[in-house]
Amino acid sequence: MRPPVAAVHEIVAALTPLDAVEATHQRETLRWLESTDDVFRREKPATPPRHLVSYVVPVSPEGDILLVDHVKAGLWLPPGGHVDPDEHPADTARREGREELGVEVEARPLFLTATVTGGVGAGHTDVSIWYLVEGDRGWVVPESGEFREARWWTRREVEAAGEVFDPHFRRFLRKLQPPLAG
Repeated sequence: MRPPVAAVHEIVAALTPLDAVEATHQRETLRWLESTDDVFRREKPATPPRHLVSYVVPVSPEGDILLVDHVKAGLWLPPGGHVDPDEHPADTARREGREELGVEVEARPLFLTATVTGGVGAGHTDVSIWYLVEGDRGWVVPESGEFREARWWTRREVEAAGEVFDPHFRRFLRKLQPPLAG
């Protein structure tokens, strides 16, 4: 296992799963990482067909969460992006914080998902490490061609909304109790 893949393996192995779904994603991801070094996206949208993503999830002290209305996915998602070849996923989180939020972030891995994508480029699997970031509701998100808008969501608004989020987002919220503990 090459060192960049071993670093991802270490992050994934250290996560404590919330539930059986995350435990399954963790087991499958660890097996995948042990079977190949081809885990970084090399060509858009889906080469290789399973690859790494780092989500950056800003959470305010009140527990509100910043999400972006992602153009290609057609969903409200945390900011983030694909892990570049041989890039550490935490470096991806920091890079995406600068690019998509216009701020320097300190992030810690909290959650893991493996999701077959929808929207433009549908059908490949994003293995996503969700990084928790202490957010500030005063952040002004720079304009981007990647999303229509960005906004802070309260938990009440999330519960009232339909299926407009990443399919694992509400599970992430359950794991986030209390909002910034640890």
